[in-house]
Amino acid sequence: MSSTLPHVRTRLKDLADQAGVSTATVSRVLNGKAGVSSQTRKSVLAALDVLGYERPEKLRTRSEGLVGLIVPELTNPVFPALAQSVENSLAERGFTPLLCTQSPGGTTEDEYVEMLLEHGVDGIVFVSGRHADTTASNERYHRLRSRGLPIVLVNGYSEGIDAPAVSTDDSVAVELALRHLTSLGHREIGLAIGPDRYIPARRKLAAFTAALRRRDPSDDPSRHVVTTLFTVEGGQAAGGELMDSGHTAVVCASDLMALGAIRAARSRGLAVPDDVSVVGFDDSPLIAFTDPPLTTIRQPVVSMGEAAVSALVSEISGTRVPRSELLFHPELIVRGSTGAARPAATVTEAARA
Repeated sequence: MSSTLPHVRTRLKDLADQAGVSTATVSRVLNGKAGVSSQTRKSVLAALDVLGYERPEKLRTRSEGLVGLIVPELTNPVFPALAQSVENSLAERGFTPLLCTQSPGGTTEDEYVEMLLEHGVDGIVFVSGRHADTTASNERYHRLRSRGLPIVLVNGYSEGIDAPAVSTDDSVAVELALRHLTSLGHREIGLAIGPDRYIPARRKLAAFTAALRRRDPSDDPSRHVVTTLFTVEGGQAAGGELMDSGHTAVVCASDLMALGAIRAARSRGLAVPDDVSVVGFDDSPLIAFTDPPLTTIRQPVVSMGEAAVSALVSEISGTRVPRSELLFHPELIVRGSTGAARPAATVTEAARA
């Protein structure tokens, strides 16, 4: 049977020794005071359990509340990675995440929101949701804010929404990819992008177009761009079209699209990277183990998830967070799918053979 924790220093010392901290730290944890790291707090609570003491009443409640997390789908590995980052950060702060995953023809974002409201959530994190679609109405988010519900938007900033926003800097992502490919001697570089109604796609397209115009104002940027879907099949279609028109390198808006572009190259008898270089976007889990390992632009999903949760928790506690967009710089990860350029004519001839 557990005993009630005696408020005597000898017992505090036992707990301190077990947890590897000072007695003052143990006292702060037991009294629920701030200034103690999450890991240290866990160590002290574990020491309580190991030594057979009952936790004080105020330390028994494990959850601060419920927080909704809505992601568009789990097919693209970057979304599970973002979801895991957000969920881990919420759990560290004592909140219980409720993950809502959309699928074609399934529960919509608005339906998930209604379900979350019925569960009494304290806030919602939207990842690449309707806020990222320029053709969608933002009224749904205005309604939530009018109810006083804190929300945070990830990857898809909309100036009219009263909420903190966290995004990857898409312009920097494109610049990193182009700089890398140009350094390898590529001049005919194509962009395989998703529908431009989505804010991240629109930003990538704008950065790509601006870079090409700086390099050669007489060139028509549109001949280097193919708009498709954010899927393997979409990447295969766009990559094939760009290769057939003589491009020696393809920048893709997702890792899945990049895998499709590699498939398109192989179906044409082209080798990656000997004949064609391919760059992805996301650095999804396991992408380093593809054949060839994919050169890609890494989204800092852990940092973004932590920032989104930090903003949401501040809003929940009553502290207003600035509404300006927090942009995170991506990182170029060079692997085996990019290499020195071959003459564009050679690639075109090989693709037509």
